[in-house]
Amino acid sequence: MDLKNETFQIRRMRADETDLIREWAAGEGWNPGLHDANCFYATDPQGFFLGEVDGQPVAMISCVAYDSSYGFLGLYIVKAAYRGHGYGLRTWQEGMKYLGTRTVGLDGVLAQQQNYERSGFRFSHHHVRYERVSGGTPLPASDFQRRAPRLEADRARHIVPLSTIPEADLVAYDTARAPAPRPHFLQRWLHLRDSYGFASIQDGKLRGFGLVRPCVVGFKIGPLLADDAVVAEDLLRGLLAAAPSGPVFLDVPDTTPVPRNLALHFGMHEVFRTARMYTRPTSSHEHVFGIASMELG
Repeated sequence: MDLKNETFQIRRMRADETDLIREWAAGEGWNPGLHDANCFYATDPQGFFLGEVDGQPVAMISCVAYDSSYGFLGLYIVKAAYRGHGYGLRTWQEGMKYLGTRTVGLDGVLAQQQNYERSGFRFSHHHVRYERVSGGTPLPASDFQRRAPRLEADRARHIVPLSTIPEADLVAYDTARAPAPRPHFLQRWLHLRDSYGFASIQDGKLRGFGLVRPCVVGFKIGPLLADDAVVAEDLLRGLLAAAPSGPVFLDVPDTTPVPRNLALHFGMHEVFRTARMYTRPTSSHEHVFGIASMELG
């Protein structure tokens, strides 16, 4: 394709163009959530960029500013016929310019890890996507629960609908386990259409929560946050049972073996993995058994 005489421009995405997010991500095999796009865009409408050739979108990137110190880069896509002409790089540069001096995170495909390193990103850990069929008979208590202290076993653990928990409590719980506060994201994510959410309450205290949502193929669980593996197991069992029939996916960090072991206990198997990278060292947060999404962190 001869593109020498064609005009390339970069502009911000409009609210009426968010269907492109799902369409292009699905085309890359990323299996986006059916209702993710509007939530992503509403988190930071200034952070979505389109590169156009003669008015036709050919490149996309999201560079979402969570606050004045942290942002997340995702949805970096160039249409196959337009790759190799520098359109992706120029769109990338425009997005990074918007994020400025913020620390920036991304989940990159492993084949591009060296390219991201050349752009100033450094490897932190992997996120591993696991898959299994939803529903089924709940599994018996695992080694996590058998090894739990007796005091823990005696406590009343209650799994309740997410809608019964004050939103401010959920945001605070997430903030303590994320690189930066993201209330604007969660305020929409927690209410995604056709999703199911549960929280764990012990001794009147929030001990964890999770959400499962419909995707182009099957369902994804995320986030899955918990004080410990015992709570995470209770939540995961409920989320798997809540999802209608079909495959269910969970993206877990490999910072410790515990999230991996939990996924394997539920009969999940690895589908692929990404490299979580940052432009500056970022404190790792424990108690993350599944991230919300690879597109916005």
